Amino acid sequence: MRKVALTTLGCKVNQYETEAIREIFVKEGYEVVPFESLADIYVINTCTVTNMGDKKSRHMILRAKKENKDAIIAVIGCYAQIAWEEICKIEGVNVILGTKNKSDILYYINKAIVEKKQQICIKEVLKDDKFENLNINDYSYKSRAFIKIQDGCNKFCSYCLIPYARGAVCSKEPESILKEAKELVSNGFKEIILSGIHTASYGIDFKIKYDLLDLLDDLEAIEGITRIRIGSMDPVFFTSNNIKRLSGFKKLCPHFHISLQSGCNATLARMNRHYTGDFFKELVENLRKSIKDISITTDVIVGFPGETKEEFNITYNLLKELQLSKMHIFKFSPRKGTKAQLMPNQVEPKLKDERSEILINLDKKLEETFINKFIGREFQVLFENNTHLEENLYCGYTPNYIKAVVSSKDNITHKIFFVKLIKNMADSAFGEIRN
Repeated sequence: MRKVALTTLGCKVNQYETEAIREIFVKEGYEVVPFESLADIYVINTCTVTNMGDKKSRHMILRAKKENKDAIIAVIGCYAQIAWEEICKIEGVNVILGTKNKSDILYYINKAIVEKKQQICIKEVLKDDKFENLNINDYSYKSRAFIKIQDGCNKFCSYCLIPYARGAVCSKEPESILKEAKELVSNGFKEIILSGIHTASYGIDFKIKYDLLDLLDDLEAIEGITRIRIGSMDPVFFTSNNIKRLSGFKKLCPHFHISLQSGCNATLARMNRHYTGDFFKELVENLRKSIKDISITTDVIVGFPGETKEEFNITYNLLKELQLSKMHIFKFSPRKGTKAQLMPNQVEPKLKDERSEILINLDKKLEETFINKFIGREFQVLFENNTHLEENLYCGYTPNYIKAVVSSKDNITHKIFFVKLIKNMADSAFGEIRN
């Protein structure tokens, strides 16, 4: 039996696509093995959000060749889409596919083997607005199942390459999503996570009126789905009317990841983000009033070109005031081909490091404060895996995305139990299962 090893860099959408590709190989009789082991084929699903993503992608290509110099190396995804000319010069790469044709991977691998030459297929994504219908029936080693509901982005933030890597917004047909969700439920999954490159744009390319909220309505009606989560969201989605509708869903988890990027209006304008700090503050307040026990997490970029000390302080003060439950902090990384790369007043690396550290320290305090609010409370927890710290420790997540750790002599992976949170562990909570 031929062996294939796959690895994923980057976002949840990439993870979904890799899982779908894994199923393609399994159906063709391949054995899937860890990436660190000997395989006949290595598939690297790349990321290009930051320069570090590019670097890691190249590292994984070289690592695969080191594992087996005679293996077929397939490089796919966002970095492949943007920098295929660079990748094709790396010795040992046999197949290069972009972001629009991943379902054809076996065809190109077999073609590379037969013709004994490098295969490259990169489509013009800005002119291709068709959704590539990858599907997943089962996941390996997962309790929660992702469904990719859309691809592409029309926003063109000044720092971002993703529209050039992924193309315009294209949405998966509702019927296909609902069918996939039912199949996942039949395979034992209790939680569905809706993911996309710009999830809030779901449905804007349809000829009929059907959006993300309509999709949530239909998913709630599926028997067997216990929980629904939504991936990263654009703040402009959270209008008063949309928040009102969101508050009425019973299976939707009270956790939203809403990308702020900066709290300063001047910085947001340079980023080409279409909202203000005041708008973000208002939506956070409205969500908290409307949805009980809600957790709101975010992304923040520090050191964007032209970010002064005063602009950074505006962001810091807003975040301190909002008391979000978790923040992901990124230092601005200039990407070739974006407007931000050519902007004046680029911030020195030392200042980026300092500002990043300030927000990371704030994040630690905010996360601990958020968890403290729920110590002594009981929540349903879906357990995902053993923590590997000790054989009898298992971890999972509450509906509002607090990581809960419990001790159990039984294997409770993939099961849901009521858990009382009894101790704050800074980035998680230790709890006990309630009968």
